[in-house]
Amino acid sequence: MQKPSVNAPSKGRKRQQSVSALHDAESIALWYDTRALENLTDVQREEIIGKIIESGFNGVVLYPNNWSTFADRFPPTTTRVVACADAADWQLAQAAGFFAEAQEGEARSIVSSADIQLLAQAADSGWSTCFRTHVNDARSLGDSFRHGVHHDCVMVSFKDPTNIPLELVIAELHTQPARLLKEVGADVDDAVIALGVLELGSDGVVASFTDVAQFDAFVAKLDAVRNPPMRVQTGVVRATRHLGLGYRACIDTTHMFEPDEGLLVGSTSTGGLLCCPEVFHLPYMELRPFRINAASVHSYVFHASDRTSYISELKAGSQITAVNASGRTRQIYVGRVKTEIRPLILIEVTFDGGENVNIVMQDDWHVRVFSDQALPRHVTELRPGDCVLGFTTQPGRHVGVKVDEHIIEV
Repeated sequence: MQKPSVNAPSKGRKRQQSVSALHDAESIALWYDTRALENLTDVQREEIIGKIIESGFNGVVLYPNNWSTFADRFPPTTTRVVACADAADWQLAQAAGFFAEAQEGEARSIVSSADIQLLAQAADSGWSTCFRTHVNDARSLGDSFRHGVHHDCVMVSFKDPTNIPLELVIAELHTQPARLLKEVGADVDDAVIALGVLELGSDGVVASFTDVAQFDAFVAKLDAVRNPPMRVQTGVVRATRHLGLGYRACIDTTHMFEPDEGLLVGSTSTGGLLCCPEVFHLPYMELRPFRINAASVHSYVFHASDRTSYISELKAGSQITAVNASGRTRQIYVGRVKTEIRPLILIEVTFDGGENVNIVMQDDWHVRVFSDQALPRHVTELRPGDCVLGFTTQPGRHVGVKVDEHIIEV
């Protein structure tokens, strides 16, 4: 039997979970413990199962006694984790057809237990395994990583509210392929904190929320971590200059921009301007609220993760950061990038800290950037002294990653 994948890192590869990894939703294991559903009414169950799916949970912990009730209620790509207390549970799960059904479907399958011998038997049978343990003293703490290192996943609950034991487990396992998940029960704040402890964070959490408000609060707080704000500033136009023909790109996204949202784009790694989407009226064109008529193809697009992409690198499926006038961010995706030869204009802007940034955009009245009042300003009407919104940062990039080096860009 081929061992099902659990999306664990390759053997020997350092686990890369970090604060920056929170920008990648797929890197986090969000599991739900279905035992929390057992005492709910049918109506409550329906509501909570809907929120589990809607909130992006990608795994469910099931038990031999509730497998038939809950296993089919989740999408086929959801990881099924069957928790077996002992050999009797293991036999019951097999008799119930859990493993046969999981093998035939799309779901990834994991056997979870505190019983080391049972897990060894499951691993010998080709199944992915998760060591589940409770830490309440120094001995159980040591066991959590001594035994856990031999399995695909480690699921840990803790007696005490301090995060020091979790920090110690992270320190022991962060170079190992085993994925570490903390059981957080219904504690929303603990779930978010666990994903960022030591900046490395756990690889995931196992939650038992039973209230819609808990799911909504968790999603909102996790989004805030994944999408840190960017410091949008006011700059003053120093000069503009017509350049003639060159390649510029429109970035069409899979999302609809809000009236104060755009992309931060610039010619140098020092920063850029907040480019306006086509959400405002134009006399000769229909609105295209998914589009940013961004800039020349050499330009940087700035991300909330403190990275950049060249516009020429973007393609369908690329993730980019939408930013509003107050600096709030969200991650969106590129649908296509349309590049054409058009007349270009150079816009140079100075910020309060003395930073000079510039952007090369299409030289046309319908192309706009945001004013300091978050209103559209036609690039062909910009004059020295006009105030616009933008962004500055320390210069120096290598393949989009910020580096510390002496660099001069003009």
